[in-house]
This record gives sequence, structure tokens and C-alpha cells, in this order.
Amino acid sequence: MLDNPAFNENGEKILCEMNGKNSEMLMNIKVKRLVKGEKLEIYSDENETAVLLIQGDVKFVWGDEERTAHRKTPFVKTPFALHVCKKTPFYVEGLGDSEIIIQQTDNEKEFAPVFYDESNCLYQEFGNEQWGGTGHRTCATMFDLSNAPYSNMVMGEVFHHPGKWSSYPPHHHPQPELYYFRFDYPQGFGASFMGDDVQKTTDGSYECILPHNAHQQVCAPGYTMYYVWLIRHIDGDPWDKTRIYEKEHEWLATAP
Repeated sequence: MLDNPAFNENGEKILCEMNGKNSEMLMNIKVKRLVKGEKLEIYSDENETAVLLIQGDVKFVWGDEERTAHRKTPFVKTPFALHVCKKTPFYVEGLGDSEIIIQQTDNEKEFAPVFYDESNCLYQEFGNEQWGGTGHRTCATMFDLSNAPYSNMVMGEVFHHPGKWSSYPPHHHPQPELYYFRFDYPQGFGASFMGDDVQKTTDGSYECILPHNAHQQVCAPGYTMYYVWLIRHIDGDPWDKTRIYEKEHEWLATAP
């Protein structure tokens, strides 16, 4: 399911809720616009929380720690994210007009807060030596099973080059996943595939990827696409870079 709702009167775009909208994602995810001077306080008795800066200038404050973060656009590869366990109060303050995305899910485990930036995020290039370079993209991972085994979530970003493909070859996994898209121009667009369903991606749109549904993306030539990818581990079956290729396209994984 792909949608592009407007921001509400609180500057929020609700993407999914564990007990409401798109509950099959098993996460609370929303995009929040902060105006300069606005302070967003976040606390949950039951949920772990991760907040990623998409664009702007903010200050993260938790306990005795604080970090400022600047990201001119989503297309600048300077990630800043804070990840905390339940019962950990913190706030994000807008030092300028900014956009953040908030991801939550239930988690009984407790862990120390982790702040992610260029020093501890994993950047990988994929597809640049395959298929004539048509699948070349840059993938960033803030945290997943490998560096945050205590978490029930995964958070990352994809920097998608004009006219190319990502999340490719077509694959699926048992865990639900959500994409939030931004384009370098407001009229930028692409196409998102989920199973046999194909829909147009636009700036500010998002897609809920249901478990076991094959998915892949393509971007129109001339436009650069960015998207946040967020996964919820399944109890007893965490996402461990899981990619189950569609049988008819499996050969592409090792094709030159």
C-alpha cells in the first residue's frame, strides 16, 4: 500500500500505528516537522524509539548528553539518529525548520542510548558492477541485528541514483518493512513494486511492504530519490539481511 497524506495541524504525517493505521507493520512511525524553537519530548513506557534527522538543524538531548545535528537535505550522506529503550525520556529541539522520522515498537529489553552519525553508520555500495550499473545505489544502515541485537527494529537509508533500480533483484522476507520517500525536486517521481502491484512514488509518499511480498523500486531519469527503510523483526525470526529472491529472477543475484 502506497500513500502520500498531508501533514496534520501538528506538523505530523502518521504512517503507521501498532494499534491503528497500518497495524500490520507492527510499528509506530510518523514524520514530524519541527519549526525553529519547537521542542518535541518523547517518552514511552513500553516502546523502544529511534529518531532520524531527515533534513534541517536539531538538538538531541537525553540524560546528561546532547548532540546537535545539521543536514541541509536528505541527499547529504550525514546521518544523525538517536536510539533509546523504553522508559528513556529525551527531546528533539528544532534549531531551524526541520524534518525528522520517529520509529517505535514494543521491546522489553533495556539498553543504553546510542547516537548514530558518520562514525558508526555502515555505508555500502550495491549494484555498481552488475546489470550495466542500472542497479547502483548507496545503502546506509544505522542499526540492525548485527550491531543492535537487543532491538526489535532496523533503520536505514537508501540513496537512489536517477534512472536506476534499488531493492533489486525482486525479493521478499517475513518481516514487515516501510519506505518513506523524498525526491530532490518536488515533481520528482518513481515507481514502487509490491507483488504485482505497481504505484507511483512521489515526494513525501510512503509504502507499507507486507510480509512475503516481493518489492523493488525504480526512479525516473533526472531525479534523485532518497528513502528511509524501517523493518520490524518478527519474534523468533529477526531480519538478518534476509533476502528471498523471486524464483524467476533469482539468477540476477549473481548475473554480471
